[in-house]
Amino acid sequence: MRGKYHIIVQNNRLRYEFDIKRNITIIRGDSATGKTTLIQMLQSAASLGESSGIDVICKRPVRTLSGPDWKILLSSIHEHILFIDEENQFIKTQEFASAIKNSDNYYVLITREDLPNLPYSVDEIYGIHASGRYHDLKQTYNEMYRIYSAKKFHTKRKPKAIIVEDSNSGFDFFRTVCHDTGILCMSAHGKSNLRTAMINSGERNVMAIADGAAIGPEMNELYQFLKSHPDAGCYLPESFEWLILKSGLIDGKEIQEILKCPEEHIESEKYFSWERFFTALLTERTKNSYLSYSKTKLNEAYLNEKPKTAILHTVEGIDFSQ
Repeated sequence: MRGKYHIIVQNNRLRYEFDIKRNITIIRGDSATGKTTLIQMLQSAASLGESSGIDVICKRPVRTLSGPDWKILLSSIHEHILFIDEENQFIKTQEFASAIKNSDNYYVLITREDLPNLPYSVDEIYGIHASGRYHDLKQTYNEMYRIYSAKKFHTKRKPKAIIVEDSNSGFDFFRTVCHDTGILCMSAHGKSNLRTAMINSGERNVMAIADGAAIGPEMNELYQFLKSHPDAGCYLPESFEWLILKSGLIDGKEIQEILKCPEEHIESEKYFSWERFFTALLTERTKNSYLSYSKTKLNEAYLNEKPKTAILHTVEGIDFSQ
């Protein structure tokens, strides 16, 4: 399944209205914020139909998934938007992550806990915003997407240290750029190590670079760290491959059109996270060219002046000048 879907759940007292555009969406928040009521309304609509007095409006079927037989039920559900409440402990398990990895459904997980087994985007973590009888979703980390705080970064700044999420091509690129500009660059060797690596850098003015498309489970920990370290920050593009595609290095208007609305092109059954789609797209479009891309080891052509400059112009909030 792919695309963006507008969902309305309403009765004569309450109305929830929001859009879902990725295979995994997280709704969090404390008690009494409307999460449980939303689930209950969906369950009532499914069991009682029109007599429930609840309308569920969407171009795709919307339902809840719960109970010990969740895996059996899931095997027969296709191209639905499934809401799952945190009372269902199975959402924390690797079994659940494996079951939805190649699924053609979208999942809306209502939970206050981080789910490290799942690659969800920092951009798809929401709380429920209530205004009278109307409820919609507000982004929990909307100021941290791609450039931790837009208000904080009116101009680019030059950090003393940069921590890159992994040790693949993205790290190869930023390590070379940082070497040329006098910035310390380290790999965290995995997104779960970012906070520790930022502390171990020994620098107050430190910046983490990570794939926004899959960093969601780590954002709560990172957010708490950044609140107590005002000189630190995060830059969270979708992925390093997204940066290259966004830079315009790869010819073709089609790529820029894809980047405007990725949800219209990314099949949830094929790509567990958008990062995997952007990697596949870049690899395919550069095959047999001088910019042939490999995720594990950077093609040195990307370090030539023209490609390097094009990529750096796409990076927001970080000053790499010498």
